[in-house]
Amino acid sequence: MKICLYGASSNDIAHLYISATEKLGEKIAANGHSLVYGGGACGLMGAAARGVVKNRGKVIGIAPSFFNVDGVLFKGCTEMIYTDTMRERKQLMEQKADAFVAVPGGIGTFDELFEIMTLKQLGRHKKPIAIFNINGYFDELINMLNKAVNHGFMTEGCKKLAPAFSDADRLIAYLESSAFATEDYDLKEFKDVFRG
Repeated sequence: MKICLYGASSNDIAHLYISATEKLGEKIAANGHSLVYGGGACGLMGAAARGVVKNRGKVIGIAPSFFNVDGVLFKGCTEMIYTDTMRERKQLMEQKADAFVAVPGGIGTFDELFEIMTLKQLGRHKKPIAIFNINGYFDELINMLNKAVNHGFMTEGCKKLAPAFSDADRLIAYLESSAFATEDYDLKEFKDVFRG
């Protein structure tokens, strides 16, 4: 299974996030899976890649060519694919992946997470999505989604699009059990994710 990871590219974060994400990368490889990600050398992106490489896993980096400057991209990728734009990068990551994981990050990570959730809600893919909630980082986001449901802006069913896990083993088990599901999604259940 090819797991696409979205996450922070900055090193200016607490080490506990880096350590937990590197361990997630190790577990991805230990379970026989590959990593698809944005190609970064730093932050949680780099941590995940280092973890996968540590256990001899395959790493596919996808990055716009203007990121190809010293220190930005991870040199240990099994394969590096260059695109012209960020939009092309996201599209290739989506196409190559069998599953998606969001680890802590900023607006780029939120953008990627919500786009892939929206595409699933619209029935454009059936691939599992999971949130790795390290140190409760996504607690407020989860509360916001609950508020959206409570105020009628989102259906209860839409919260199932991307369950959150604080344990890496449980997260990977969820992806493994869901990655090649063939059931049709009931678009009627999810069609009004954004009612406003």
